[in-house]
Amino acid sequence: MIKDYFINSIETALEKAIKDNKLGQMTEYSKGTLIVERPKNADFGDFAVNVSALARFAKIAPPQIADSILEYVEKEDNEYTCVGGFINFKAGKTLLSNLVEEIFKKEKLFGKPENVKTEKIILEYISANPTGPFHIGHGRWAAMGSVLANLLKFYGHEVYQEFYINDAGSQIQKLGNSLAIRIRQELGENIDFPTDEVERKNYYPGDYLIPVAKAFIEKNKEILRSAQNDVSKIDLSILCDFAKEYEEKVQRDLLDKLRVKFDNFYSELTLHKSGKVANCVEQLKKSGKIYEKEGAQWFKSSDYGDDQDRVIKKADGSNTYLTADIAYHADKLNRGFDRMIDIWGADHHGYVARVKASLEALGYDPDKLEILLGQLVNLVIDGNEVRMGKRKNMVTLEDLVDEVGVDATRFWMSMRNIDTTLDFDIELAKKNSDDNPVFYCQYAHARACSILRNAVSEKINTETGEKSPAPMNETELKSLFDKFTAKDVLPTIDNARKLILKLEEYKNVIKSSAEQRQVYTICRYVQELAGEFHSFYNANRVISDNKEMMKARISLVWAVKTVLRNALEDILSVTAPEKM
Repeated sequence: MIKDYFINSIETALEKAIKDNKLGQMTEYSKGTLIVERPKNADFGDFAVNVSALARFAKIAPPQIADSILEYVEKEDNEYTCVGGFINFKAGKTLLSNLVEEIFKKEKLFGKPENVKTEKIILEYISANPTGPFHIGHGRWAAMGSVLANLLKFYGHEVYQEFYINDAGSQIQKLGNSLAIRIRQELGENIDFPTDEVERKNYYPGDYLIPVAKAFIEKNKEILRSAQNDVSKIDLSILCDFAKEYEEKVQRDLLDKLRVKFDNFYSELTLHKSGKVANCVEQLKKSGKIYEKEGAQWFKSSDYGDDQDRVIKKADGSNTYLTADIAYHADKLNRGFDRMIDIWGADHHGYVARVKASLEALGYDPDKLEILLGQLVNLVIDGNEVRMGKRKNMVTLEDLVDEVGVDATRFWMSMRNIDTTLDFDIELAKKNSDDNPVFYCQYAHARACSILRNAVSEKINTETGEKSPAPMNETELKSLFDKFTAKDVLPTIDNARKLILKLEEYKNVIKSSAEQRQVYTICRYVQELAGEFHSFYNANRVISDNKEMMKARISLVWAVKTVLRNALEDILSVTAPEKM
């Protein structure tokens, strides 16, 4: 990276200056002490470093330190200047043109970090109950989780994506009882869900179970015939299993539509049946980490930093949610993963300490578990927040996807920091205008593709119909791309500095985003790159009679197209259209 080149040149010069006793009383330097930053005034350069912190060692003024270091810098065609205690740097044509050549050489691998420590990671996200369709909030975790998986894989990690199916517990019985009512309604009975608010909580009264009831009637005619259409005679487990499998398929179909691919769907029910939950409880008992109080069994989570102990088995003998979660996370580590990353809603904040405590109590390293806590989504229409469930056309995630499309859903759901509430502007997300960030980015890619097509297309005068030959032929364009070298882009370097530096920034964005587990930074970068490209295009004529300049600018357009496509399709899983 150009930033690394700059700091390396400064640190190398600094060490030489110390060796020659040019930095006062300073006798040694620890690499990595100086911090590279962007100058507030872009006229000063591309990067800057403040050497003032060295004054307490050198016992001389910062400007003198900067001047002394600069004497030893091998400048080549780069520009170094001193302003007070700052050394400013402006990349020369060699570095900038080499960067474009690097894009041509690496193409899809451009930006992939080298020599980084990689891990085997299990990434768990969404993990919804199979009791109904995904709500809008699930869409945010779906988009962010899959983008994070793409990002971590590109970084170099081995990533395994898992969906934890919460299919054990009372909610499945509630689902079966709710389906029973819908089936009876479809069979003509005059029955409805309880109106009492307390009783109603034991059911799922949503209309989404109506098609499930119709499907059950169609596929289980023999069972209904044997029961003489008396649903109460049908084993509840049959209804539960049918409804659960139906809703799981609905969820999986929508995930496929959203381009979210899981490696495994892990059933909580199978976790219990395997004996792993009971084994974990027994292990905690043997280590003295469980005690009984008021008929319940309590885990001593306060011994490991939690604010209080937690119940893992209720007085009635049933497990709490925590019990299965302890076993599930232990099982992840037992499967050989180096790191676990979970995406949870912010309402699970208090849950983090108790899960980490359980891992430590079982003898695992709790730092192997990372929890990303995220805020929810507000739907906005015409500047007004829409309350979930109040707008019939916008209740579920599938409704939203049908309304704005997969690309807009994925991009908008990913473009804010996970700890920030997202305002999803539905009308804006549908607009084909520069105000819509996903359209703005996709249009930049389409514009780049259009320029490349126009370079080898005949020109037609719309008034006279007269044709003029294409600026380049296909062979010339292919030769330019196949045999591209850094010198080919040199003619346009002076006009494209900001654009090339923005292309170079992709490498740092990938690295820092992966290490900080952030995906909104990728969306922000793509918008910024699109903006720089639009500005470059508006200020510079790409296709012209100046053959060398045209080739230089076309090669730069290809580099922009490549990075935009890589970020949109490979990381964000958003299409990069060639025409719009």
